[in-house]
Amino acid sequence: MPKEGSRAMEFPETHRTLLARLLPGEEPRGLTIRQGQFHQVVIGAERVVCFARTGAAAERLPGRAARLRALAGLGLGFRTPEPLEEGAAAGPDEPAYLVLTRVPGAALAEDVLESPEAAEAVAAQYAALLSALAAAGGDDRARSVLPHALEGEWREFSDGVRAELFPLMHHAGRVRAERELAALDGLPHLTSAVVHGDLGGENVLWETVDGLPRLSGVVDWDEVALGDQAEDLAAIGAGHGAELLGRVLALGAGAAGGDMDGRIAAIRGTFALQQALQARRDGDEAELADGLTGYR
Repeated sequence: MPKEGSRAMEFPETHRTLLARLLPGEEPRGLTIRQGQFHQVVIGAERVVCFARTGAAAERLPGRAARLRALAGLGLGFRTPEPLEEGAAAGPDEPAYLVLTRVPGAALAEDVLESPEAAEAVAAQYAALLSALAAAGGDDRARSVLPHALEGEWREFSDGVRAELFPLMHHAGRVRAERELAALDGLPHLTSAVVHGDLGGENVLWETVDGLPRLSGVVDWDEVALGDQAEDLAAIGAGHGAELLGRVLALGAGAAGGDMDGRIAAIRGTFALQQALQARRDGDEAELADGLTGYR
């Protein structure tokens, strides 16, 4: 689910020895450190090291590596990170980690979409990206490796929110959450497309070519699954606004399933609850508090 953006962090002193081996020749002061919901990410010149922030995230690293290998073989038309090395936790100074190739580029600057020409170029490339993911949903390799959205997953999600998060909310927060959960009723069960799960913000990287943004690659595939493209469209809307989302939809993205606008709105309305529930289950108090802002 989309977040407002990962937080910049200071260099983790406890990881210094391990990082010296994983990122040889890199100056610590030249590294970018970011903290997402599941991983602390150290970005070097050519490699990226993902440290699991919780035990649950560490258990998911091998599966994450397998999915990234599958994605790399799909010929999506844009770069995805490729696994280079994995390591299990070996004490507080050596947490579980995954080393990936670095995808070049940067997140789209906020003012780029003020140019109609740039906005049109970005929308066209998002539409092409979604088309590639829809086509990949029919690939036998993808369907054998990637998880499938479970039938009844939204009902299970709603039950989990009520059981695990409602006790942490004030009355008005529970009323708001009930309204958001009710919008999920009747969403179709779709597994036709590869769905990134957090497509927007800092996870879609761009370069500038001839004065216009060009899609470089997509990172952070932690939540990839075969599901409903309304999830990725909702993330694009959350990250870039309704106007760009409208442009992407006008180009024919995400046509499957019917009532796309309604599905996008319903899913987008639960992003904060999705973050909070996952954080609750991972024991991540900071992310839990962030997700429950406005509910308690």
